Amino acid sequence: VKQRLTEAVIWPITEPERFSRMGIEPPRGILLHGPPGTGKTFVTRALAHESGAAFFSIKGAELLDKFVGESERGVREVFARARAAAPAILFFDEVDALAPVRGRSSTSVTDSVVAALLTEIDGVAERGDVSVIGATNRKDLIDPALLRAGRFEIHIELGLPGVDGRRALLALSDVPFAEGVDLDQLAEKTEGLSFADLDGMLREAALTALRNDASALSVGWDEIEKAMRRFRE
Repeated sequence: VKQRLTEAVIWPITEPERFSRMGIEPPRGILLHGPPGTGKTFVTRALAHESGAAFFSIKGAELLDKFVGESERGVREVFARARAAAPAILFFDEVDALAPVRGRSSTSVTDSVVAALLTEIDGVAERGDVSVIGATNRKDLIDPALLRAGRFEIHIELGLPGVDGRRALLALSDVPFAEGVDLDQLAEKTEGLSFADLDGMLREAALTALRNDASALSVGWDEIEKAMRRFRE
């Protein structure tokens, strides 16, 4: 995932000659998809930091306006702001809410927004150094025209973390663990939890420790196992 994102976002900004040398254009758009809490927004922020690009984050539902023409204008303005600040990364979170399959909605607003998005992404030559990234938990709900080559053409799945990913997050956590807590064992026991779940579980364990003792300084297995049971219910 890291390599594909580097090729699609960082290289066009930092080393565009790689593409011109090979006679190709950089990818126009990237779609990150996968279960909730797997770090799609976090990964995109890290990309912006790594590439030195300005970062614009838009929630899909934020751009939808009941007044005809307002939503399409919002899409155009977002792209204009990104072009003005280029190099930039334009991140559409919950893009399925913004661009659902046309014809299924009870309102024409979303159909118009899809058309506006298609127009802006197709105008990549005039767009400047702007990478467009969308994130969704439901790729199947997005209008197919947006998923073709030249639009959100690169699809990258961010699935639930494996044991190594969970162990890395535990090592980065600020939660103080008691001496008897083996992080390798904890990483094994948290199979099936997303990064967001894991973070929430540790917060719940720390709160449990404080409920039991207001002056607690660390989190032990008892608190962790109680928190894990709640997250698996």
